[in-house]
Amino acid sequence: MPRSRVGRIIIGVLLVIGGLLGFLPILGFWMVPLGLLVLSQDLPYVRRQRRRLTIWWLTKRRAREARRGGITRS
Repeated sequence: MPRSRVGRIIIGVLLVIGGLLGFLPILGFWMVPLGLLVLSQDLPYVRRQRRRLTIWWLTKRRAREARRGGITRS
Protein backbone atom coordinates (compact mmCIF):
# COMPACT_ATOMS: atom_id res chain seq x y z
CA MET A 1 0.00 0.00 0.00
CA PRO A 2 1.38 3.40 -0.93
CA ARG A 3 1.89 5.84 1.90
CA SER A 4 0.27 8.69 0.00
CA ARG A 5 -3.48 9.09 0.16
CA VAL A 6 -3.69 9.95 -3.54
CA GLY A 7 -1.75 6.82 -4.47
CA ARG A 8 -4.10 4.60 -2.47
CA ILE A 9 -7.17 6.21 -4.01
CA ILE A 10 -5.78 5.79 -7.54
CA ILE A 11 -4.90 2.13 -6.93
CA GLY A 12 -8.31 1.46 -5.35
CA VAL A 13 -10.21 3.06 -8.24
CA LEU A 14 -8.12 1.18 -10.81
CA LEU A 15 -8.76 -2.12 -9.04
CA VAL A 16 -12.52 -1.50 -8.97
CA ILE A 17 -12.58 -0.52 -12.65
CA GLY A 18 -10.43 -3.53 -13.54
CA GLY A 19 -12.78 -5.75 -11.58
CA LEU A 20 -15.76 -4.47 -13.52
CA LEU A 21 -13.97 -5.72 -16.63
CA GLY A 22 -13.56 -9.13 -15.01
CA PHE A 23 -14.84 -11.01 -18.03
CA LEU A 24 -11.59 -10.15 -19.84
CA PRO A 25 -8.45 -12.29 -19.48
CA ILE A 26 -6.08 -11.40 -16.61
CA LEU A 27 -8.62 -9.10 -14.95
CA GLY A 28 -11.02 -10.66 -12.51
CA PHE A 29 -13.99 -9.89 -10.35
CA TRP A 30 -11.73 -10.44 -7.32
CA MET A 31 -10.36 -6.96 -7.96
CA VAL A 32 -13.59 -5.20 -6.89
CA PRO A 33 -13.51 -6.17 -3.19
CA LEU A 34 -9.76 -5.60 -3.07
CA GLY A 35 -10.20 -2.13 -4.56
CA LEU A 36 -12.95 -1.31 -2.07
CA LEU A 37 -10.72 -2.49 0.76
CA VAL A 38 -7.93 -0.16 -0.41
CA LEU A 39 -10.39 2.71 -0.81
CA SER A 40 -11.77 2.13 2.69
CA GLN A 41 -8.49 3.38 4.12
CA ASP A 42 -9.23 6.92 2.95
CA LEU A 43 -12.91 7.28 2.08
CA PRO A 44 -15.26 7.50 5.08
CA TYR A 45 -18.32 6.16 3.22
CA VAL A 46 -16.51 3.03 2.07
CA ARG A 47 -15.00 2.61 5.55
CA ARG A 48 -18.47 2.71 7.14
CA GLN A 49 -19.79 0.12 4.70
CA ARG A 50 -16.80 -2.15 5.37
CA ARG A 51 -17.39 -1.83 9.12
CA ARG A 52 -21.09 -2.64 8.73
CA LEU A 53 -20.22 -5.74 6.70
CA THR A 54 -17.70 -6.84 9.34
CA ILE A 55 -20.22 -6.45 12.17
CA TRP A 56 -22.92 -8.27 10.18
CA TRP A 57 -20.53 -11.11 9.38
CA LEU A 58 -19.37 -11.54 12.99
CA THR A 59 -22.94 -11.42 14.33
CA LYS A 60 -24.05 -14.06 11.86
CA ARG A 61 -21.03 -16.24 12.63
CA ARG A 62 -21.58 -16.03 16.40
CA ALA A 63 -25.28 -16.89 16.00
CA ARG A 64 -24.38 -19.90 13.86
CA GLU A 65 -21.82 -21.09 16.43
CA ALA A 66 -24.32 -20.60 19.25
CA ARG A 67 -26.91 -22.72 17.41
CA ARG A 68 -24.32 -25.46 16.97
CA GLY A 69 -23.42 -25.27 20.64
CA GLY A 70 -19.87 -24.28 19.82
CA ILE A 71 -17.63 -21.94 21.68
CA THR A 72 -17.73 -18.38 20.39
CA ARG A 73 -14.53 -16.43 19.92
CA SER A 74 -14.14 -12.74 20.57
